[in-house]
Amino acid sequence: MSRQNYLFTSESVSEGHPDKVCDRISDGILDAFLREDPYSRVACETFATTDRVVVGGEVRGPQSVIDNVEQIVRDCVHDIGYEQDGFHWQKMQVHNYLHGQSADIAQGVDAADNKDEGAGDQGIMFGYAVQETPELMPAPIHYSHAILKRLAEVRKDGTEPRLGPDAKSQLTLRYEDGKPVEATSIVLSTQHLDDSMTSDDVRELVSPYIREILPDGWINGGTEWHVNPTGKFVIGGPDGDAGLTGRKIIVDTYGGAAPHGGGAFSGKDPTKVDRSAAYAARYLAKNVVAAGMAYRCTLQLAYAIGVAKPLSIYVDTHGTGTLPETEIEKAVAEVMDLTPRGIREHLGLNRPIFQRTAAYGHFGRAPEDDGGFSWERLDLVDALKSAV
Repeated sequence: MSRQNYLFTSESVSEGHPDKVCDRISDGILDAFLREDPYSRVACETFATTDRVVVGGEVRGPQSVIDNVEQIVRDCVHDIGYEQDGFHWQKMQVHNYLHGQSADIAQGVDAADNKDEGAGDQGIMFGYAVQETPELMPAPIHYSHAILKRLAEVRKDGTEPRLGPDAKSQLTLRYEDGKPVEATSIVLSTQHLDDSMTSDDVRELVSPYIREILPDGWINGGTEWHVNPTGKFVIGGPDGDAGLTGRKIIVDTYGGAAPHGGGAFSGKDPTKVDRSAAYAARYLAKNVVAAGMAYRCTLQLAYAIGVAKPLSIYVDTHGTGTLPETEIEKAVAEVMDLTPRGIREHLGLNRPIFQRTAAYGHFGRAPEDDGGFSWERLDLVDALKSAV
């Protein structure tokens, strides 16, 4: 039987965190390819350090996008807000090392004759959902994201001009009878542009926004606060620490509340099941929970490179299910084609919708009119109920 009373902690990082700058650039380049050719193949990695961004990887798509990479990079960094000594969107150096996709990989992935489009790689992907929040996300990661997203909003709209782009948050929540009831500690480190600010000054600035985000009663006299605990935080972003695409996979998903298959998302087109099948797994787990089949659901998919159908489907409802997991496994296979092509078409992934996923989580976001976050829809509930 799972524990019912415990503490659990998750962290998030802002769009200005060095690794997230790189995720944003990689997804910005991906979106540019998909905008020109929805069937482009992209595996783009980005590295950032003081006054320098390096882009590399394999692509198959319009040369015009490759030629425009430098401008895409500068636009991403400008939107994030870096205009500081050591990392400035106008002054930094940009190096572009994108090249053609391997023919050996292409032959396994491409559809041909009677062979369907295969998975872009082997691997395992996990989806997860739980009734802790209206978004069916684990509460610690959901609210960690929400705090940083709110601070980014007030930074960009001019309400709090002293805040910088780089920030990290961390929440420890106390669970009672399996449900979150209070925040026992709040950790926030945020870059500030006024070097005269103390940790107390920063706490006074950010605490109203944190209180605005967390549910009533979660912050109380016993809540520990650690705001900029090391003191001054003026030098931020890739000037303060190097960044790399794909290093925040737990931040991107469920904050450690669920397993992770190990594959990063950003910079990968939807033939890469690291990304598309993880989205499908979340989509299915969320609909299973929304259908009332479980309070909590973990769903695993497995693939082999060049093979279309998943090798396995595994469901665990952690003792909260209203019917056997084997029946749920059969139902999810019935209601959705889980081949790479089936996932792409069902969720409409061949669109430039990925740059917005690069910060504040790939899951728990509202579906958007242009197809963004389509994997958060709840349109399989009735089909799942019928299937069982």
